[in-house]
Amino acid sequence: MAKKQFKAESKRLMDLMINSIYTHKEIFLREIISNASDAIDKLAYLGLTDDTVKTRRGDFRITVTPDKEARTLTVSDNGVGMTAGELEQNLGTIARSGSLQFKQEMEKGDTSDIIGQFGVGFYSAFMVADKVTVITRRHGEETGHMWQSEGADGYTITDCEKDSDGTDVIMHLKPDTDDEKYGEYLETHRLQELIKKYSDYIRHPIRMVVEDYRQKEKPAGAGDDYKPEWETVQEEKTINSMVPLWQRPRSKVKQEEYDRFYEEKFGDWQAPLATITTSSEGTVTFKSLLFVPSATPYDFYTREYEKGLQLYSSGVLIMDKCADLLPDCFRFVRGVVDSPDFSLNISREMLQHTRELKVIAGAVEKKIKNELVKLMKDDREKYEKFWAAFGRQLKYSVVEGYGAKKDLLQDLLLFTSSKEGKLTSLAEYVERMPEGQEFIYYVCADDAAQAARLPQVERVADKGYEIFYLTGEEDQFVVNTLAEVSGKKLKSVADPDALPENDEEKAAQEKQAEDAKPVLAFVKETLGDRIHEARVSKILKSAPVCMTADGPMTLEMEKYFSRVESNPMMGPMKAQRVLELNPNAAPFAALKNALGAGDKDKAAKFVEILYHQALLIAGLPIEDAAAYTELVCSLME
Repeated sequence: MAKKQFKAESKRLMDLMINSIYTHKEIFLREIISNASDAIDKLAYLGLTDDTVKTRRGDFRITVTPDKEARTLTVSDNGVGMTAGELEQNLGTIARSGSLQFKQEMEKGDTSDIIGQFGVGFYSAFMVADKVTVITRRHGEETGHMWQSEGADGYTITDCEKDSDGTDVIMHLKPDTDDEKYGEYLETHRLQELIKKYSDYIRHPIRMVVEDYRQKEKPAGAGDDYKPEWETVQEEKTINSMVPLWQRPRSKVKQEEYDRFYEEKFGDWQAPLATITTSSEGTVTFKSLLFVPSATPYDFYTREYEKGLQLYSSGVLIMDKCADLLPDCFRFVRGVVDSPDFSLNISREMLQHTRELKVIAGAVEKKIKNELVKLMKDDREKYEKFWAAFGRQLKYSVVEGYGAKKDLLQDLLLFTSSKEGKLTSLAEYVERMPEGQEFIYYVCADDAAQAARLPQVERVADKGYEIFYLTGEEDQFVVNTLAEVSGKKLKSVADPDALPENDEEKAAQEKQAEDAKPVLAFVKETLGDRIHEARVSKILKSAPVCMTADGPMTLEMEKYFSRVESNPMMGPMKAQRVLELNPNAAPFAALKNALGAGDKDKAAKFVEILYHQALLIAGLPIEDAAAYTELVCSLME
């Protein structure tokens, strides 16, 4: 029979598909097996009304046969098969979808799931094969047909003998090169690996002859010193699992099964902290099985860490890590999403922009958030374990994107509270606020013990108000981004207006500030550019001194930027430091008396001591520790 030519556009599409659409050549096996599964599904559907098919339902199978001597890999199915006309239609025009046409012809309302796209997916075989032969016989016919092609040059279709319904796809593999070892697809261990990776949940058994080792029977009369002998045997085995765990109702699956699936699938030695299942039907139909790990992966906060969920189309793996399914805030989540609404042969570039993907990603984000809120409410101990592992990620995500995710994440945040030193959510804080309290109070420190001792905490704590102790380096950025929660502004205890003042209090403070002007001027003169300003403090109650900052840059921000790499064009980022002095404290009186007595040297030493004390209290470095030590010792002489 004369060779037929592909249409010009089909030639171009074949070249594009082989070189561009598929990133990995190994994907060809997934496509060919998916087509085989598709053919069996078609025959099963016909069996609803065809008694001759009903008796074969238990015998449906896909068989994978490597032949190293002939250098061929064959994938066979006992599905519906194809007529000569269907071979011409489906394989003579690249990207024609016989499955799609079949689905459109089915009765309305039928739920049969035909996922294959006979066309583009089939031609992925030419990524590894220099010749492809398809031998097929349509159910109900006696004659078989053979399609053969060596690539874009064309194809032939001839009649042939075939003793059963179904299709054999025979791929003659290309010669090995220095860069490509096509022979690996003839190794049974490699084929098993690819089947488990991409086609483990195909609903029909995928059978293959594999080598195994077994112990020989002990010979009769062998003594106690007999050493067992092993032999290599070949036997046909089902390679795939067939039934995805996420397709089963949650009520029918034990937690131990979920844990085992997670540990095996994602290589974790610990059971997951939480298991989240979703089943959605509507605009986009999908199921998901998600896991929150018990501990932070070792590379989680490195550039090497890759987020993403495994994406399946009706049990067939499309992408191992689909990053677009997970927002960065929940990048620690692992799991699978399975939807029949994705084409198997879709490229990664096309996948990123599909409407279905965005819908699923939005639903997944909402589901994870709701399940974490529920975990916080129902199992606080387990949630606090989660927070210890991934709280920093959530806080980073509040700040990212100019607070784009702050409304989503604020319900999940926890901070150490002055109330019994326990972790507390923002909602719990607001719920406990006494009548008349205007703000949610916080203070930044290296740890909770230090926070409780900070002098600026005293006046707010004495009012009986609860205070958040923010001890993470990112916490100042978090509260700045949140700004307010439930109509309550977050307020640093170091802010002058953290507590309301009456007119009498304001007048008294103004008088103190006026009286202290000569002292404050001397302090500024002594310290120079080391501080932005010296002022009479409104926030100190009994402590003599503290360091605060004016402007948007806080002391905590300064400390943070000093630990990370600064922009060489901008130089180090510094806060406008303010030295706050308590006019009612004894050290201020000593400083004032020294100035009044004309002893500026002694007064300057007092200023230096107060300045360094403020640095120490704030957790800021002392420029010259030796000089400060000498200064203190000189006053003891």
